[in-house]
Amino acid sequence: MAREDEGRVLSGPQKAALLMLALGEDHCATLFKLMHEDEIKEISSAMAQLGPVSADAVERLCTEFTQELGGAGSLVGSFENTERLLLKTLPRERVLQIMEEIRGPAGRTMWDKLGNVSEAVLANYLKNEYPQTVAVVLSKVRPPHAARVLSLLPDGFAMEVVMRMLRMESVQKDVLDGVERTLRSEFMSNLARATRRDAHELMAEIFNNLDRQAEQRFVAALEERNREAAERIKSLMFTFDDLQRLTPVAVQALMRAVDKDKLPLALKGASEKLRELFFSNLSERAGKMLREEIDNLGPVKLRDVDEAQASIVALAKELAAQGQIEISESKDEQLVY
Repeated sequence: MAREDEGRVLSGPQKAALLMLALGEDHCATLFKLMHEDEIKEISSAMAQLGPVSADAVERLCTEFTQELGGAGSLVGSFENTERLLLKTLPRERVLQIMEEIRGPAGRTMWDKLGNVSEAVLANYLKNEYPQTVAVVLSKVRPPHAARVLSLLPDGFAMEVVMRMLRMESVQKDVLDGVERTLRSEFMSNLARATRRDAHELMAEIFNNLDRQAEQRFVAALEERNREAAERIKSLMFTFDDLQRLTPVAVQALMRAVDKDKLPLALKGASEKLRELFFSNLSERAGKMLREEIDNLGPVKLRDVDEAQASIVALAKELAAQGQIEISESKDEQLVY
């Protein structure tokens, strides 16, 4: 065993874990009380995975404690004694949470687990979060994986994330804990279901979140490479033009919920057929006022129109998810009035 240890290189956390095991439970508990929770996690993880360590290796590392450790023999870092030590200093619920993370696949932490999640699945989840939350997550996973996830996020949203990462210093403990709890309860618990999603559905959602020019560029390129896949994705996408699939009752509910400043801007770049859908669900006076608002806007930036339309589409999907409006499943589905 001593020969095996001679070639073993211990990391900083492993050395700290070994020293604390050598000091015994009481001293170890005292040291844990003085540590930040992030340090406790790191050392606990190293301790649980340490495995058998010979007395010779312990003495080489802790020469100042040679006499104390002389008769200690070998030490074994295990899940059981790690949990027992943590219970001396932390609430049981928190200990169970830490041990759950440690006992994950190959003892990986939450952030290591995220590093093994498909970047497409992770990006699809993160695009619905606040940019600051996404910045925290991407700052904690490995840079190569973070880069792939970032490249799959909508361009504008991705830049918001980048700017927050540039301005971000140390993340407050309560913020980090909150992000971890959300990931554990809302993402990791549903990961199996998410990974079974049809790839075309996932790409349709990603394309839905691109600006119009980027969307057209990707769709055109995909049509050249795989027309069948492009057509299937286009059939699954829900765009501003697809609001024509709403019933009159749904259109009225949407107009009541939408930001009044966004509707004229969104309709500025819409087809006359789609404009008429909204006008026909307003009183004559309200319809006239909306037309005047659109005309009074004058020239507007395409990006501003895209953003207004995207926000209304997102609102429509949110209302549909809440059961407040209904969207026909097929673009070709006929409605009878």
